[in-house]
Amino acid sequence: MENWAFVSDFDGTISKKDFYWLVIESYYPEGQELYKKWKAGEYQDIDFLQQVFQSIDQNEEQIIEDILSLPIDEHVPSFIEAVQENGGDFYILSAGTDYYIHHILNHYGIHDVPVFSNKGYYENQNVHLSIDENHKHYSRRYGIDKSKVISELKEKYDLVYFAGDSEPDSHPAKVADLTFAKDALQDILKENGVSFIGVESFKDVERTLREKGTIR
Repeated sequence: MENWAFVSDFDGTISKKDFYWLVIESYYPEGQELYKKWKAGEYQDIDFLQQVFQSIDQNEEQIIEDILSLPIDEHVPSFIEAVQENGGDFYILSAGTDYYIHHILNHYGIHDVPVFSNKGYYENQNVHLSIDENHKHYSRRYGIDKSKVISELKEKYDLVYFAGDSEPDSHPAKVADLTFAKDALQDILKENGVSFIGVESFKDVERTLREKGTIR
């Protein structure tokens, strides 16, 4: 059997809602205007996220409670298990922060899943990002360069699958052996002539991998 890995984006791919929207809707209404400016190109992605995450102003217990309220694709835990049972390694690759990702993985009892993301921590009632500009995966725009991570994993594995849903995922999609695309990512990849398999959920992803014989 091939040495393979499945790499997934988190916000909007594993989770059904981006964490930054939860923060904006719950605690930071001004973020609606900031979002428009970000989409208009006035802010880098990482600068937008840093400002939103530092505008929560809640104790950590409340923040964790909010994190755990984020809905995820119900099929994700069993899909990860299927990947691991069939000799694959599962990774999460996110331009958000590992702070909330680890809380959710622990909540759902998901183990042995390395997370590539921007380091995050709680301090003074907010979530802060710790960005290392000297890190090998550093990106000025996103904090983490997803393409570099996928390229590095391709040196280790014969086959690297990727799943994503939005613009930051269009870059690693060009490097992965096969990309599963949700939502806006589908149109972006079409426009860029990048091949992909369109999906709505991880149930669709698993069905495809079973048809390929990757998962049995």
